[in-house]
Amino acid sequence: LLCDAHHRLIDKEDVEGHPVERLREMKRAHEERVRLQTAISKEKRSHILHYGANIGKLKAFVTWEQSKDAMFPTHYPAESQAIEISLQNSSFQDRETSYWDIERQNLRRQFSAKVQPRLGNDIKHLSVFAIAPQPLLVELGRLLSDVSGMSVYQHQKEPQDNWNWTDSPETFDFEVIRPKTSSDTIALNLSLSATVDNARITSVLGDDAAIWKVTIDNPYNDFLKSRAQVQAFRECFRKLLDEIKAVHGQEQVIHVFPAVPVSIAIEVGRVWMPKADLPLTVYDQNSTLGGFVEALSIDSST
Repeated sequence: LLCDAHHRLIDKEDVEGHPVERLREMKRAHEERVRLQTAISKEKRSHILHYGANIGKLKAFVTWEQSKDAMFPTHYPAESQAIEISLQNSSFQDRETSYWDIERQNLRRQFSAKVQPRLGNDIKHLSVFAIAPQPLLVELGRLLSDVSGMSVYQHQKEPQDNWNWTDSPETFDFEVIRPKTSSDTIALNLSLSATVDNARITSVLGDDAAIWKVTIDNPYNDFLKSRAQVQAFRECFRKLLDEIKAVHGQEQVIHVFPAVPVSIAIEVGRVWMPKADLPLTVYDQNSTLGGFVEALSIDSST
């Protein structure tokens, strides 16, 4: 069945352009699309969570259409709109000292009001889409915690501008480079979406810092393509937190210098456990302020 306009197109205006074979293929493709959509079980319902915060002069946002398309066919939206926990129309910039306190307090309050009470009740699964400075993404991950029933998505620049996960590369490993000297000042260099030179860290913490590093063969900003890579990072990071505590003791703080994709930053916060892991001080790279600056701290009291 077609609308009047397309009946006229097929039967009168462009008969030659619509032979039987083409019409049958159109019908088959439509029926397949409907079959896939209606075959999704109730358990595949997922609530979409949007979070954005200004990165420099960039006002970050994710659209409903992008989120919906990225979820299918694994999940489908449980509601006709996303749960939005961003600070709307914010004029604060990440070069301002007050930015981190304001954005963090908003994130906590929005999460507490809109997400926390619903987890495990009407929200059985969350699909998370976020664009924000990396310290705030770590904080979002801490709030989300390591609960089950969650998918964190990653914006893909290539080959298409979307949020769809693809297949994992055939060979892929995270490399951990351990410090050669011991120190009570511990740094964690996460060089994944770009390379963070250790000199940029010692300029902040001093030359005696013990720098642990997680990297890949060729750090660049669009390397993360699959959920399998995210899971591999979670496993690597969990073991690394345990190793750092075993080497340096339980009274230290880990200073984190991240250059990572969105979903990895969120997973840093999700993997971190308040009762087991060392506190984190997370830094933000800001060229306006001359390099890495301390943004926020995460410990058992936060």
